[in-house]
This record gives sequence, C-alpha cells and structure tokens, in this order.
Amino acid sequence: MFNFHAVIVVVQVLSALAIIGLVLVQHGKGADMGAAFGSGASGSLFGASGSSNFLSKATAVAAAIFFAATLALAFTANRSIATGNGGVMQNVPASSVPGAAPAPAESAPSVPSSNSADKSSQIPK
Repeated sequence: MFNFHAVIVVVQVLSALAIIGLVLVQHGKGADMGAAFGSGASGSLFGASGSSNFLSKATAVAAAIFFAATLALAFTANRSIATGNGGVMQNVPASSVPGAAPAPAESAPSVPSSNSADKSSQIPK
C-alpha cells in the first residue's frame, strides 16, 4: 500500500510540474497581435496557429491526471483511516509513554444515608 501511495505522489508532482511548464510556455491572448505584423510567430515549432491548440490540450490532459492523482490520494488516505492505520500514536501502549503515570483509582461518590432525610423530618417546629 505504501508503494502505491508513493507512486501516486510521484505522478501528482510530475503532472503539477507539467502543468506549470505548459502554462509558462503558452502565449497570452495579446500575443496574437504581434503575429499580424510579422513578429516571427509563423516560424514557431508547432506552426502559426497549432501551438495554442496542442499546448491547451496537453495542459488539459496534465490537469486531468493531476485531479485523478489527487482523488486517488484522498481515497487511499480515507481507506487507511477507516482500517485503523490512521493515527501515529494509535498502536503505542500507554505504559511506554514517558512521564505518564497511571491514573489513581477514584473512590465511589458518597451516597447520602437515609438517616439525613429522617433528621430533617424530626426538626421541631
């Protein structure tokens, strides 16, 4: 289970880095204006208009992978809590905790005797 969790974390980090890289490579909306005056956009790697479509689709795929990895991490975390493996101190016995003294046994609370009720009724009026 730990290896599966580690693989999901690696996939999530790689997809997050891919999203960051793809977003930084994309041109903004104002970059199309420069292409109209011959700023060299036609000489790009993906062609004059193909880069936005390819990069947008690649970003969407990386985002879908990121969300799927996030859901898988939430599922595995919820499953480990439900099976009882969630707490760090859950399996530690109380006697091994340093500085923990056993709680003193509490005495039973005193129950008023029936004589006290009788004495109140015996008070002269």
